[in-house]
Amino acid sequence: MSKPDLYVTIAVGPDCDMDAFAMRSTLEYFGAMVTIHWIGRPNDLIDVLSGEELDKRCDYLILNFHGDEGRLCMPELGEDVYEADEPRGEFFDENDVRKYTNLKGAKVIANGCTLGEEKLAKAFLDCGCHSYMGPDDYIDGNSGLMFVMRFIYEIINNKKSEKEAYEIAKSIDEETGMYQMYL
Repeated sequence: MSKPDLYVTIAVGPDCDMDAFAMRSTLEYFGAMVTIHWIGRPNDLIDVLSGEELDKRCDYLILNFHGDEGRLCMPELGEDVYEADEPRGEFFDENDVRKYTNLKGAKVIANGCTLGEEKLAKAFLDCGCHSYMGPDDYIDGNSGLMFVMRFIYEIINNKKSEKEAYEIAKSIDEETGMYQMYL
């Protein structure tokens, strides 16, 4: 393989595997090098967000999760399964982001319902992210997939800037119009 056009890491939340497979295949076809992290417990996500398990070469981190009210939906584990000091519950919110995230210069796309709400975006930006994108309402899953595909396509194939690619991907339809970009 020649040098990749882009380095993308996808953190895949519960019940988000089908679109993650589609995303990975398409991004690799476009010329991206893709790393997948399957998130089975909160500490798996923390390992990525802390930078501990994030590839040094990562142009975009895609958080492919379901979302609800500006929170990432997490797998709920049995009390005896959680590790010491591991966050518990079905959501990972802006307070958890602030506590565990260290993504200096990272560009994050949160690809789930309501994950583009300002409070979550601000938490990521306050933890060092360069940019943050996500839908601010309950988006159709197909539209979320299409936004990411078009966004990366424009960056790789048409050499668009992040802002230009965002505007093009956002303009596909009403659903993709839910995506917000924070810098």
